[in-house]
Amino acid sequence: MSSETEVVTYEVRGPVAVITMNRPDFRNAQNSKMTYALDAAFVRAVEDAAVKVIVLAGNGKHFSAGHDIGTPGRDHDAHYENKAALWWDHVDRTGGDQRFARETEVYLGMCRRWREIPKPTIAMVQGACIAGGLMLAWVCDLIVCSEDAFFSDPVVRMGIPGVEYFAHPWVIGPRAAKEFLFTGDRFGAAQAKEWGMVNRVVPREELESETIALAEKIATMPQFGLALTKKAVNQAEDLMGMRSGMDSVFGLHHFAHAHNAEVGADSLGGMNATTMKTAAAEQNGSK
Repeated sequence: MSSETEVVTYEVRGPVAVITMNRPDFRNAQNSKMTYALDAAFVRAVEDAAVKVIVLAGNGKHFSAGHDIGTPGRDHDAHYENKAALWWDHVDRTGGDQRFARETEVYLGMCRRWREIPKPTIAMVQGACIAGGLMLAWVCDLIVCSEDAFFSDPVVRMGIPGVEYFAHPWVIGPRAAKEFLFTGDRFGAAQAKEWGMVNRVVPREELESETIALAEKIATMPQFGLALTKKAVNQAEDLMGMRSGMDSVFGLHHFAHAHNAEVGADSLGGMNATTMKTAAAEQNGSK
């Protein structure tokens, strides 16, 4: 299918690089092919001195429905050269060893790698931003979303305490994070703005123009100054416990997978893409 030929597209508009996830038929579900294509695109933008700001977008109706747990392009058994973590490859491992190796690299490791990109990044979010999609948006410095955007981390339904890049208490605060996770509810753009998770909410037809305008405004600042400022804020966030807290929750995440596999049918608590979608539709009025 055409949407699987080039899973990530790259475009430069003056000082702005626009990196777009391109699996619209599957709501830009993130498989390994997309993960490594995103990483290559980010490297390309970092190495291009003319690029001052990076925009991360999703082609189609939705930004991202999260990790690929059920499309024809699911490739969790495929080998890619590790870029984010100094750990052995997952493909010849079994059980918890396999899952820990893969998720250390493609989920937690990649997200941390992208958070440290030395250029400002802006997530341009429309429609669904669910579970792993949150991780992609959260690693960006700024988030601009359309009025039709909605957000969800429903993995507690699997018995798992949130996605691998566990930034919830830092991006929306502890009490909001607990409500968000305990209920599995979707919340919309207005709620995201109230909780401080997004910078701007704009009409859908203005999303691209508003995001690019913001990127171009930031691009007028000195490049090295932007890099140092980003590092300063990230360091302050880590001093507030984000990195060490995320490490501890990553352990709980994998303990939950192991518990599921021990007492049930599989490590996902018997859930799959179809059952997760059905449960979300029932809880949220078939949005």
